[in-house]
Amino acid sequence: MHSKGRKMSNQSDSLGNNLLETDIEAYLKQHENKEMLRFFTCGSVDDGKSTLIGRLLHDSKMIFEDQLAAIENDSKKSGTTGEAVDLALLVDGLQSEREQGITIDVAYRYFATDKRKFIIADTPGHEQYTRNMATGASTCDLAIILIDARHGVQVQTRRHSFICSLLGVKHVLVAVNKMDLVDYSQERYQAIKKEYRDFADGLEFNDVRFVPISALNGDNVVEESANMSWYPGATMMKLLNTISVDNDESFTQFRLQVQYVNRPNLNFRGFSGTIGSGHIRVGDEIVALPSGKESTVKSIVTFDGELERADKGQAITLTLDDEIDISRGEMIVKKGALPDSSKEFNASVVWMNEDELEAGREYYIKHGSKITTGHVMDIEHRIDVNTMETSDVTQLALNEIGSVNFEVAETLHFDAYKANKTSGAFIIIDRLSNITVGAGMINKAISQDQKAEFSAFELEYNALVRKHFPHWGARDISKLK
Repeated sequence: MHSKGRKMSNQSDSLGNNLLETDIEAYLKQHENKEMLRFFTCGSVDDGKSTLIGRLLHDSKMIFEDQLAAIENDSKKSGTTGEAVDLALLVDGLQSEREQGITIDVAYRYFATDKRKFIIADTPGHEQYTRNMATGASTCDLAIILIDARHGVQVQTRRHSFICSLLGVKHVLVAVNKMDLVDYSQERYQAIKKEYRDFADGLEFNDVRFVPISALNGDNVVEESANMSWYPGATMMKLLNTISVDNDESFTQFRLQVQYVNRPNLNFRGFSGTIGSGHIRVGDEIVALPSGKESTVKSIVTFDGELERADKGQAITLTLDDEIDISRGEMIVKKGALPDSSKEFNASVVWMNEDELEAGREYYIKHGSKITTGHVMDIEHRIDVNTMETSDVTQLALNEIGSVNFEVAETLHFDAYKANKTSGAFIIIDRLSNITVGAGMINKAISQDQKAEFSAFELEYNALVRKHFPHWGARDISKLK
């Protein structure tokens, strides 16, 4: 490959881009300690999500000449912007996406500015790809919700906003796109802004910002728009650089799920994992769950050497003063700050499989590094993500979301998802195919008095029906107790 092929398009005089062209190691070193912001784009079909990401990359000087040449080529075959370069093709990499002009898979892109590093997830707008959108949103700090200025708040806008709220995304940037097609109308922008605020009042967002843009022309994306002088706020890039997400973490209790028991020789036995929340110091008293055995932290070992203190997100190995038995999947917490422990719990579930979720069927439940079996006791209700209304159902179909009660074979140790995403999340795996069929967010443990109660007659009658009339498809209500 020719060296000039990897030069940046629209060459910049900035130090960062010069380094990228001349010394990649120095460039990476420069960005090593910058704050990372993960965000994703969502909205209705054809709102311009992929085009926006392409514009961010292009105007941030993060596209190489050979990439740009390839996109120019593809624009002639698959582009939707006439003579102009179709920047959406930078993100829509699947052939089927380019042929249809839609996003199907979740595409991740990386770029950096002087202030921050960014990972962008471009998520699909189509309703049938809701599961893909939920997957992309689950690890992000911020959501960019695109609204077509011509159409205003749509069904998919509401759907995606609700899912963002459900998945614990606290920061939302509402981008009113295609302002060029409504003559950059301030009145239209204000009307959409009011409509979305009225809707979002019922959702659990901490911070909602608005910006009018044209992703196609670059208005208010990276550069200020001359066509919208009435807009007093910052550009999208400035907002992405300045929105603070540091203070979101209110949950401070220490949680470490053991991923590996580290025993390189007879003189060393440690418990390895990534800290889900809180911090730990040498000398802290800990409790191992489920055994409840106690000990004290002897040392905190990392790849770079021993530490006196380790915080959330760090991969560590703990050694203890006492020889206590701890296995993979178990949890280490501080004494006096225990999580909920239960075999039964209520969770919000996003169903991701063609075969419906139904009560009584056995699944694998993967919670952190722990895998156990479990089944649905009952489905409390399904949530209509378009209207946020609930309805009684006996099954959850593909892309549907519901409140579900589970029973598992082994006790799980967890916190409510809203308090702690790490210990409150789990996935549901089909036992036959071994594929992930659902994602769950734990709401609370279920106490004994919350369980369904059936009389002896009801149990006997149910057993007779299932024995003599199997074609009726009656469920085993004994498993719902």
